Amino acid sequence: MSIDLSLDRLRILAGHLPRYTRPTFHIAGTNGKGSVSAIITSILRNSSPPLSVGRYNSPHLVSVHDCIAINDETVDLNVYLDARNRVESADREHGTKLTSFELLTATALLVFEEAHLDFVVLEVGMGGRLDATNIIPDDSVLLSALTTVDLDHQAFLGNTVVEIAREKAGIARRGHPFVLGRQKNPGVTEAVGEVVEKAGGYLVQYLEVIKRDWDEAVDGPPGLSFTFTSASAFKEPAPQPVRVCMPCFSEELRALLPLYGDHQLDNLGVALAAISESLARPLCDQYNLRSRITPHTVSRGIRATRWPGRLSFHLTSINPSQSRPLLVLADGAHNPASSATLSAYITRLLSSVEAQTPINLTYILALSHSPPKTPLETLSPILPPTIPSNSTAEVKVNVACLRFTPPEGMPWIKSVAPGDLRDVVSTLVPDARVWVAEENASDQLEKALEWTVGRGGEGLVIVAGSLYLVADLYRFLGQ
Repeated sequence: MSIDLSLDRLRILAGHLPRYTRPTFHIAGTNGKGSVSAIITSILRNSSPPLSVGRYNSPHLVSVHDCIAINDETVDLNVYLDARNRVESADREHGTKLTSFELLTATALLVFEEAHLDFVVLEVGMGGRLDATNIIPDDSVLLSALTTVDLDHQAFLGNTVVEIAREKAGIARRGHPFVLGRQKNPGVTEAVGEVVEKAGGYLVQYLEVIKRDWDEAVDGPPGLSFTFTSASAFKEPAPQPVRVCMPCFSEELRALLPLYGDHQLDNLGVALAAISESLARPLCDQYNLRSRITPHTVSRGIRATRWPGRLSFHLTSINPSQSRPLLVLADGAHNPASSATLSAYITRLLSSVEAQTPINLTYILALSHSPPKTPLETLSPILPPTIPSNSTAEVKVNVACLRFTPPEGMPWIKSVAPGDLRDVVSTLVPDARVWVAEENASDQLEKALEWTVGRGGEGLVIVAGSLYLVADLYRFLGQ
């Protein structure tokens, strides 16, 4: 299916809807933009008194309208449907023939505008320059931000990381700050700087967030040490103690970051740079932000951040006779970079396993068909798992290959065939036990979980490869 990425039709439609005026944090990036949006939202919501905040993320998780949140709650279905009907009616009347994502974005902007929110945190869908979110007026943009850039969606954005970065930096606006996150590719910073300068914006670097030791005087009791070898008594890993110097505050900020993985320190650095920069904007006085956003409220907001489906732990039982619940780690890793991040986190978890303990690592995988990206490129960072050099645990690898449920309103999204996944897995981990879903079977995730129960022993189930598969997991958990 071809996708018309120009913004002309959407701009025409926007002219027939209420003008969007909400002060907006506009976030782009290959990986991490959702986490950054969640952190910013939580910090704003934990100001004193709280600010009202809308957030738009894509793709949706369980249902189409859950990508639109007001004050960290999914928008009321009736509010969503009313706005959606008005957008679709205008689309028909004016013959703009918007794509499903454009309709959804226009609906989100209408919902936010009519809710008269203090701020909106807007996540780019794909790219930036030609993304539907980029129709918001210059005077509504508080600042733009770009998280890590890596290879993904090359068919639409370019064949190199630098080309992709230029597209994503296209959300820069004249006279507005542009926060740039840590980049692995040295050419990205220069390329983004050129785009931002040409747009008339100015570059702001992310803040360096540093891990620190747990301090009971600041953080409270540390709690139990994490292990995944006793799921029946499972306790989530402790949040990450961090410290950072924010230009807007005279004192060093100390906080507990509940999002797991070293990469989240970089995401936090982008979010805090955005918050710090917002306190220097003219709008700050209108909302009295300097008295409402303090080191204490920022620390509280960081600690309260939640972002489902990204290194998220869950316990679930498949049948009543199950001796212990399954411990599931859900992560929407869907490209080589995010798979490498997931792999690094699993390696860290394995370092906590006691010597000689037999461990089952069961991967439940489904991938989107997204050339030129291949399943081999996406899976090779996580398979086989990297065993820590100091570990003597006996790790057995099991892999379930399946399809995810086609996402609503996105007919162009297709799963890689389970048989094709099996072939890749067999190449990467020849001795793995592999289960392959029947091609057209329903409830493929549930059947994969049932197969997992039969593996026995201690272990961890990793649901990954696509956020659409993670959505299937949340639908299953919600039954």
